[in-house]
Amino acid sequence: MNQPFPPCLSTARLFLRALQRDDVAALCRYRALPEVSRYQSWKSFGPLDAARLIEGQRDGEPGVPGTWFQVAIIETATGAMIGDCGLHCLSAEQTELGITLAPAHQGRGYAAEALGAVITFLFGPLGMHRVSAITDAENCASAALFRRLGFRQETHFIDHVWCRESWGSEYGFALSREEWELRQAGSV
Repeated sequence: MNQPFPPCLSTARLFLRALQRDDVAALCRYRALPEVSRYQSWKSFGPLDAARLIEGQRDGEPGVPGTWFQVAIIETATGAMIGDCGLHCLSAEQTELGITLAPAHQGRGYAAEALGAVITFLFGPLGMHRVSAITDAENCASAALFRRLGFRQETHFIDHVWCRESWGSEYGFALSREEWELRQAGSV
């Protein structure tokens, strides 16, 4: 089901919104860092990459099968963009998540807070049946994040993807609407 992304999803410390043209510098500040790109599909990320990403999102909506919809993560206290979250709509019932957070803001619970709001949107207004995530097997923090959010690990692909001159392994995680509802009700 197509549904426009709300102008702003709020949490206790964050708000999430669609990317905007003036986000170029903020995206580059953290996405260009080697420690951020280490587990991502890009090796470098500059202003042209940021502008292309934003322009590609200009008329986008979440829930359109086959598309990515990127969401800016803004720290409410400072108004600074501290990361972004990708929603890859696999089908009318399934979305894959990805998240990128500036290193200075990692380890504070921001990723869980942002993803919690996005997951609520996906299972609520967007009506998704299942949400999934793929992480590099070496990205222990990301794997731990999805486990904390109630995702179950479904796969461990060994030497599955050629990236940066070597084979890499990945974990696949998923959460169904029923599992999420049980967690929300405190049953899990």
